Amino acid sequence: MHRIIDMKLNRPYILYIFICLWLLFLPSCTNHLWGKDFVVVIDAGHGGHDPGAIGKISKEKNINLNVALKVGNLIKRNCDDVKVIYTRSKDVFIPLDRRAEIANNAKADLFISIHTNALANNRTAKGASTWTLGLAKSDANLEVAKRENSVILYESDYKTRYAGFNPNSAESYIIFEFMQDKYMEQSVHLASLMQKQFRQTCRRADRGVHQAGFLVLKASAMPSILIELGFISTPEEERYLNSEEGAGTMAKGIYRAFLNYKREHELRLTGVSRTIVPTEQEEDNAPAIAQKDTESVNTAPQQEKLLAEAKTKPAATAKTAPKRPIVVESATNDSEITFKIQILTSSKPLAKNDKRLKGLKEVDYYKEGGIYKYTYGASADYNKVLRTKRTITAQFKDAFIIAFRNGEKMNVNEAIAEFKKRRNK
Repeated sequence: MHRIIDMKLNRPYILYIFICLWLLFLPSCTNHLWGKDFVVVIDAGHGGHDPGAIGKISKEKNINLNVALKVGNLIKRNCDDVKVIYTRSKDVFIPLDRRAEIANNAKADLFISIHTNALANNRTAKGASTWTLGLAKSDANLEVAKRENSVILYESDYKTRYAGFNPNSAESYIIFEFMQDKYMEQSVHLASLMQKQFRQTCRRADRGVHQAGFLVLKASAMPSILIELGFISTPEEERYLNSEEGAGTMAKGIYRAFLNYKREHELRLTGVSRTIVPTEQEEDNAPAIAQKDTESVNTAPQQEKLLAEAKTKPAATAKTAPKRPIVVESATNDSEITFKIQILTSSKPLAKNDKRLKGLKEVDYYKEGGIYKYTYGASADYNKVLRTKRTITAQFKDAFIIAFRNGEKMNVNEAIAEFKKRRNK
């Protein structure tokens, strides 16, 4: 009886402590999601006196850097809330542990290491693969890890820096069997998104998601993957990866997978996302292609060719543009907050019967950053819009809710908070 009385007396105090902790924790969560940039570290494998795999016409280090810079440029150009950090942006040697250190010091949300595969003895293979940290379950997987980890042999003090790890000894890799990687699930999911894009966007042979003991992933304290773009030892693949089309296509696939991961990450944590995954061909509109890429590697001739092509695109676009766009550009004009469901984006106005609208009527759009963004189900009642969103989820699985006030797009979290505040009065 005495214990029960004490518990009742302590309840207000316990409740007070809980509320204080909750108020302290909530702002930090909000700040993490919306108050700071999403940080992605892009690691171009090899570099400097470490050429990586060597093909007939090129070196791996240059392919990796070219694609890495293209991915970073796509993200910088289209994602204002993302901070891109390169482990190297030129042809220099960076030790493996330093690459992970760069990501850890930046408190990165993602680490993406870009490499090019190779086979010995004139063997050939095609396709892209994505790797996460783990124990290699086959001799072939172990060979890939050995080749990538052999970079440490270029470091004079590698035995000290890597605690006696021998990249060419199978016994050294036993350490990965007992590792507990708390980011494994997220890393594997990101790797799966990458392979989906390589298959669908890049039209590449899908060599799947694999695990192996990569030192550069072992030391990184965030979801991390290592991409093998293709095989430099296969002449056809080597020519593709050295072409502007091939490098650009692979970069676009990585970029789109990154957007999908970031969007899902935000939806999982908050239920809303400000990340927009564009439809195909939207990343490479004419102005973006014509823009000089100051960070690309040996692409001056290709840039001139793209610039010439870009100059001819406006006339072609004018011929194919729909004659009847859905509506004139519109937005909410009253002072009340209006919620809408964003269903898709397009680089040009869509006709009323465009198949991408899947038969929806009363569709509206707004224009942002040169992109037409289509919305459905406008209402001042957030709950009503949420219910409407559920009815179209099967048709538009990537749909999400946005908010406007006085014709201006606003932070949807603030809009929801204000809506709930009004409802509770």
